[in-house]
Amino acid sequence: MTKFITVFIVFSFLFATHFSNEGREGSVKIGDCPAACDVRCSATSHKSACLMYCNQCCKKCLCVPSGTYGNKEECPCYNNWKTQEGRPKCP
Repeated sequence: MTKFITVFIVFSFLFATHFSNEGREGSVKIGDCPAACDVRCSATSHKSACLMYCNQCCKKCLCVPSGTYGNKEECPCYNNWKTQEGRPKCP
């Protein structure tokens, strides 16, 4: 019986981690974008612009990278969206 419980726990953990979408595209609902962007833009001195672009990117990509800087590899759409000049659009 203990083997069954152990196997069940391991498979439950693997199933949960495999289907978890946290930190990836689609991990944020549109209604949660403002809160996610508040965190992302909390350390910048250009808060208004950061929030505007972050929310725009979040609504398109349904993802905001963790932290206040970097980690864009978590969200390829967010990372790859560029301005006409080829610079990153998303903060």
